[in-house]
Amino acid sequence: MTNRIFRSTFTVAMAVFLSCLVILFGVLYTYLSNVQENNLKTILNLSAYGVEKNGIDYFDGIDKSVRLTWIDQTGKVLYDSEKTANQMENHMERIEIKKAFFEGEGQSIRYSDTIMEKTIYRAKKLKDGTVLRASTSHATIWLLFLGMMQPICIVLGLALVLSLILSYRVSKKITRPLEKIDLDHPLCENVYEELTPLVRKIDAQNQKIIAQKKELEKKRMQMDFAEESRKEFTANVSHELKTPLQAIMGRAELLENGLVKSEDVNRFANDIHKESTRLLALIEDILHLSRLDENSPMELSQVDMYAMCEDEIKGLSVIAEKNQIEIQLLGEHNRLSAVPQLMKEIIHNLIENAVKYNKPGGKVTVRAYATEDKSILSVSDTGIGIAKEHQSHIFERFYRVEKSHSKATGGTGLGLSIVKHAVHFMHGEIHLESEVDIGTTITVIFHT
Repeated sequence: MTNRIFRSTFTVAMAVFLSCLVILFGVLYTYLSNVQENNLKTILNLSAYGVEKNGIDYFDGIDKSVRLTWIDQTGKVLYDSEKTANQMENHMERIEIKKAFFEGEGQSIRYSDTIMEKTIYRAKKLKDGTVLRASTSHATIWLLFLGMMQPICIVLGLALVLSLILSYRVSKKITRPLEKIDLDHPLCENVYEELTPLVRKIDAQNQKIIAQKKELEKKRMQMDFAEESRKEFTANVSHELKTPLQAIMGRAELLENGLVKSEDVNRFANDIHKESTRLLALIEDILHLSRLDENSPMELSQVDMYAMCEDEIKGLSVIAEKNQIEIQLLGEHNRLSAVPQLMKEIIHNLIENAVKYNKPGGKVTVRAYATEDKSILSVSDTGIGIAKEHQSHIFERFYRVEKSHSKATGGTGLGLSIVKHAVHFMHGEIHLESEVDIGTTITVIFHT
């Protein structure tokens, strides 16, 4: 950019200089020519007066700087200040002479063969009918230009050097503020007013790039987290699958080798059945979570949340009675658009957890009701509660607050994770409130 500004500035400077030189030269030449013509006219008028008064005697001792020629009515030269009159041809056909005879005055200009010199002729008719002509020669503008070539070249050289220096300094001065612009923070610099839109656009692009970088960093962190979660999930799945399989294989091997007493066979078979059931439930939960992760389309329909709570409470009544847990349902019938299977799993897992992680003789309160624009499901228990440090993790897959208690209740560690994914799948919200030894309340909200 500096080179382009330098070349442009230098070209303009030289063009202006040459134009000024040509104009000045032309004006000066025109002025001098006019002065010379006026001087020739004055000399002619004075000479005409002198010839009319003194005749040919007037020419004795006159200044020879201007050539004077006296012609009679026939065109014959009577006197010439430079040549002998008898040796000169008839001048009747000369333009200035003709005009003088017919109009009283005449003028013409004739150039030399090389066009390097021009002669100005001016003629005036005298009272006696003769014509007096004055003429002078001077260089043409081309000869004058050639004669002044040396000083012109000197001036042109000086102008060239001066233009180079000034053009370089001007180009540097123009580009210096541009070079100082901080492209990362362009609005912090004082720039040319004409560049303000460009600077603002650069700043907008910078902000966009920064936002994109933040978004990419956020996605990278999400991908890293997803990768860590995948590794952790894989490790947990392997562990959770391995535990019941080892129990099944160990008991089956003992039975196969006849190392089990007859009175213990039923107990071993019952353990194998229980571990197989746990393994099947675990596999089904893993597959279900995978389908939720894939966001596979599921058909929505109108469901009655209150009625579904009634059905799930009946299904869990045996477990509740076994653990001496009272289940209370409050609310009203309300319908909303949801995936029936997912809604059933949400209600089942929340009530089942409230029963399993409760205290003997405890209570579970289920509320299903609707407001003007929301359908709300709330499950509260009077159980063991969840400590603050665990509350942000309980919806993670395979996360258990008390592993010994979870093993005793036969949980897979995926129930609340399924609840969270199912709620999010149906664009709902889930909230947790819990205190240790007081109880837990999980609230699910669906916007209708």
